[in-house]
Amino acid sequence: MFKLFKKITFKEWIQIAISIIFIVLQVFLDLRLPDYMSEVTRLVQTPGSEMSQILYQGGLMLLCVLGSVLAAVVVGYFAARVASSLGANLRDSIFNKVDSFSMEEMNHFSTPSLITRTTNDVNQIQLLITLGMQVVVKAPIMAVWAITKIYGKGFEWSMATVGAVVVLFVIMSIVMLLVLPKFKQMQVLTDNVNKAARETLSGLRVVRAYNAEGYQENKFEVVNDDLTSTQLFTSRTMSIVMPLITFTMSGLSLVIYWMGAYLINSAGLEDKLILFSDMVVFSSYAMQVIMAFMMLVMIFVILPRATVSAGRINEVLEREPSIKSGDLTNGLEGVYGEIEFRNVSFKYPDAKEYVLKDISFKVNQGETIAFIGSTGSGKSTIVNLIMRFYDSTEGEILIDGVNIQDYELLALYNKLGYVPQKAVLFSGSVESNVNYGQGSHNSSHKAVKEAVEIAQAKDFVEAMEKGYASNIARGGVNVSGGQKQRLAIARAIHRKPEVYIFDDSFSALDYRTDRVLRSALKEKTQGITSVIVAQRIGTIMDADQIVVLDEGRVVGKGKHDDLLRSCSVYQEIASSQFNEEELV
Repeated sequence: MFKLFKKITFKEWIQIAISIIFIVLQVFLDLRLPDYMSEVTRLVQTPGSEMSQILYQGGLMLLCVLGSVLAAVVVGYFAARVASSLGANLRDSIFNKVDSFSMEEMNHFSTPSLITRTTNDVNQIQLLITLGMQVVVKAPIMAVWAITKIYGKGFEWSMATVGAVVVLFVIMSIVMLLVLPKFKQMQVLTDNVNKAARETLSGLRVVRAYNAEGYQENKFEVVNDDLTSTQLFTSRTMSIVMPLITFTMSGLSLVIYWMGAYLINSAGLEDKLILFSDMVVFSSYAMQVIMAFMMLVMIFVILPRATVSAGRINEVLEREPSIKSGDLTNGLEGVYGEIEFRNVSFKYPDAKEYVLKDISFKVNQGETIAFIGSTGSGKSTIVNLIMRFYDSTEGEILIDGVNIQDYELLALYNKLGYVPQKAVLFSGSVESNVNYGQGSHNSSHKAVKEAVEIAQAKDFVEAMEKGYASNIARGGVNVSGGQKQRLAIARAIHRKPEVYIFDDSFSALDYRTDRVLRSALKEKTQGITSVIVAQRIGTIMDADQIVVLDEGRVVGKGKHDDLLRSCSVYQEIASSQFNEEELV
């Protein structure tokens, strides 16, 4: 928890200090009320007292109440500002940290969990700060101050108050022991609910196509019931606290007045008024002590969840990315767009089996290298390694003669134009999606149009109502799969990288568009290296080098015609896609 306080700025600490001053003022004014009440009681019971004296004391009481209210408003104002500012800082820190994560960290936390930590967990911290500044600081000051006020005013009454405090302490200790583990569990269960909801919403088409609404509802019901039952346990347990505190307060008041009645009855005539006045004052101060505990109860309701949330936030902020940035910005002089794998092997974190085994190849500037193989052969993994979404387990990968781990990540990604297997578009316009990334704001509209034309997206873009200014919905749901893919390719072209990386990026295109697009790429982007992962031989048969993968190993390497003669795996793939006449 305390680690998060480092996110509080100097300005906010000043606001906290001002709040503490007003809290002390508020407590002072609240604790002056019993003194004025005692004076009013004395004046009422004293013969010859004038009404003006009573009204004067009543006026002072009213001023104390108004001053206390104003002080509380000031404290609430600053508490809200500090909590909001801290929440904003935490969300920024989490977002920036997640932005540096590799796929290993993303898989460790999961997307729904990271969203929960950015929203729900941060909200818990904000709630704690808001109430904490008003209650946590105020309660101890009030309790200690009230105790000093009642000290020496009656041994019997003091012992009764101590007994009430002990009872409250025992109650809270038992409650915390019961609910704290459940609060920790609730955060995990909240993640599970988010995961289930996200899975159903993202796969809604498939759910409906297979009439699986009932199945998904049952899955969601299981995790929802787990969360609900845990929430019910904590809520029911915490609901017992307030009645017990109220009972203790009522019991303490009863004991004080019972003892007071006994003492007053036993005292002499002159001491009766003094004892009655002391009883009224003591009762008021004793209630202030109990009120302090009631305020702390409010915090104890929030503190366990906030503590768990703080731990989850710190877990993200303290997680070191497995992908470290190097310090080089350029490759060897005279080397441009060259990629080399030297005996590269890879297995996923905590996995036993290697996904890639002893992969070696080299592609020179301007050449096209293609990878083909069955599903799970390791094609996309090669792309992930080039992009440094993961680092190789063994061997080394070089771009422009330099190990990619020695590059600054920014410099490395500036060399690459990446088109993922599943095209990703962002909310905005067509132009903002093509003109995307660092430095893109300096790009001209002409460059965007040229990239769109090469990607064979010009016709459908210019046919849209607003052309290049047309809106693209979040995730590109208002364009077809093929259109989305072409816009993603246009984005990579617009970047003007050293290397194009197409991870099965032509799969949503028809054969004609695929052929025309690749032809335009070859013509318009000469001198730029291309890495293509594909399932269709028609997409890669013109490549300068084709690498055939099977179970993570290279089983063939060469041009199309050579592989047809020498590689059985390639022959099998080719025969499944073409007839004998087409292969000749």
